[in-house]
Amino acid sequence: MSRAEMADPVEPVRPVSPLWTLGLLRNELVTTFRRWRTLALLAVLAGVPVLVGIAVKIETGDGASHGGGGGGPAFISQITNNGLFLVFTALAATLPFFLPMAIGVVAGDAIAGEAASGTLRYLLVAPAGRSRLLLTKYATVVIFCLAATLVVAVSALTVGALLFPLGDLTTISGTQISFAEGLGRALLIALAVAASLIGVAALGLFVSTMTSSGIAAMATTVGLLITVQILDQIPQLHALQPYFFSHYWLSFADLMREPVYWDDLTKNLGLQALYAAVFGSAGWARFTAKDITA
Repeated sequence: MSRAEMADPVEPVRPVSPLWTLGLLRNELVTTFRRWRTLALLAVLAGVPVLVGIAVKIETGDGASHGGGGGGPAFISQITNNGLFLVFTALAATLPFFLPMAIGVVAGDAIAGEAASGTLRYLLVAPAGRSRLLLTKYATVVIFCLAATLVVAVSALTVGALLFPLGDLTTISGTQISFAEGLGRALLIALAVAASLIGVAALGLFVSTMTSSGIAAMATTVGLLITVQILDQIPQLHALQPYFFSHYWLSFADLMREPVYWDDLTKNLGLQALYAAVFGSAGWARFTAKDITA
């Protein structure tokens, strides 16, 4: 027998089982949602509707009611007439800062946090590969986007039901819709808000691949969020503003029109998909070529 025949046979590379991938995603979700930082972020998001509802209740405690027909995305003038409007108001209040900040913290820590704690190298030993691991991290952040948005919506619906009457509601266009249809619109709005954050999720994940410091990645992502929203308010930059990921965030208000205005909604979803594709690809290119030392 030759020396080559006596050598140990090379074990063939086995394809990764889809069940293993689902197990990796489940582990990532459990790890993310069990962190005290994540729970604290969700608690803050749940507290915003409580504060808004109590403030409106105190202000109108003498029986006075805000007039107006629900103009603008905040819907605050209609809360005293129907508690369901607190859902729309809370989402409008949290979308410019609180929700993207929470997403930025979770996304920024996704890769950089693993590198800082020394666990990233051990994760790559598993038969997942860098691409699959990065995709799992992104899926986890997207699921957190949905969870965070639903926490705000459910908290607002609960507070609105406790403090204000419920029933048929008037759309921005002045038409009446049933409470059941209003709940359906609220769910659609929550999904639209969650979809508005997938670009931020991709941006945060890309930043996370650029550094081995979780704190630096989180701070950079949140700083970029604040900077972009400041630039979106400068009139001299009106030509560039439609390309900022935050420009169409409040377009979800158009779901409360009759008929629904889809123009800005579709622009928002297309813009978020573009940001997700660009920064997702950049993050993949960076992560797959990165020298992992920790």
